[in-house]
Amino acid sequence: MILSISLNNFQSWALERNLFQHRFMLDYIQIPWHFLSAPFFYAFLTHYLDIADKSRKLLKYFVFIFFVLCIAQIGFVFFYSLGSSTQEELNYVYEKYTSIEEVVSFVGSISIFSYSYYILRKKKKLFTKILTYDNLKWIYNFFRLTVIVYALWIFALFIKFSLNFTGFLYSYYPLRISTTIIIFILGYQGLRYLRILKERRQLRENLDIKENETPVLLVDETPKTTTTEYTFESQFIEIDNYIKTEKKYLQPKYTLQSLSKELEIGSSTLSASINKNAKKSFVDYINEMRVDQAKNFLLDYKYEGYTIASIGLESGFNSKSAFYDVFKKHTGMTPLAFKNSKN
Repeated sequence: MILSISLNNFQSWALERNLFQHRFMLDYIQIPWHFLSAPFFYAFLTHYLDIADKSRKLLKYFVFIFFVLCIAQIGFVFFYSLGSSTQEELNYVYEKYTSIEEVVSFVGSISIFSYSYYILRKKKKLFTKILTYDNLKWIYNFFRLTVIVYALWIFALFIKFSLNFTGFLYSYYPLRISTTIIIFILGYQGLRYLRILKERRQLRENLDIKENETPVLLVDETPKTTTTEYTFESQFIEIDNYIKTEKKYLQPKYTLQSLSKELEIGSSTLSASINKNAKKSFVDYINEMRVDQAKNFLLDYKYEGYTIASIGLESGFNSKSAFYDVFKKHTGMTPLAFKNSKN
């Protein structure tokens, strides 16, 4: 997608600078790179969500149509160049033709874009696994930015048709700027999150997390209303063993209510037991385990080149900033400083 947008912007700049005029028989050839941007994004999205099987067939169709458009444009130029039309008439006819071609490209592009968004919003059951690694917030933000790009594209086309295919060039400047921004955002974010995704998968393989298993419930023969010191201590031992054995602290959204539901014990009883024996709140108690897990990752030579974000997210924190704040609170230093201090 980045390549197709880049080539389209470069082509527009080259045509504006007359770099193609009377060279290599390119007087009237404008390759419709914009036609490929949305299909390539759809292919990237389905690949990232790990549901790429169907996208390959769709992408083949669009690549085929792209080549058909290129051949049709060459045939159109060749046909009109054989006539007795003047240079000015050829310019007008060609701009009209490419404008209609661009409208076709816009309709196809926004259709694929809308379908991609539909998959992201309505087909979450198809990619539940990726949601354990990424909340996809960055992709939603990309969709919002792309809506602005499509609005600017509509504006440019409207001006182009209103001026009868002459004097339209400046209306495309906002569109070129916005697509350039997309190149940087998608390039940076895409590569960054692909790397984080790969690292998190490798980290998780070594954690041996048990998924979709029925939790082992606590066996407590004392009445649930009993709040003796012995009851709290025995309960806490089992609670602590359950959380560590099942690695519940690695779940970013794990709460006291989640633990209460799994163990069928009141949240107030759990809170009291943890406060009395761990001498800290449930949040600090869970975060301490996450920090310990992060320390293990940071000190393991196998993960020497891994990003701090990957380590923090796979240790149970829901964001890089939260990881930094909690880690510094518990250790007095940042994760990077801790890692460097042990080398």
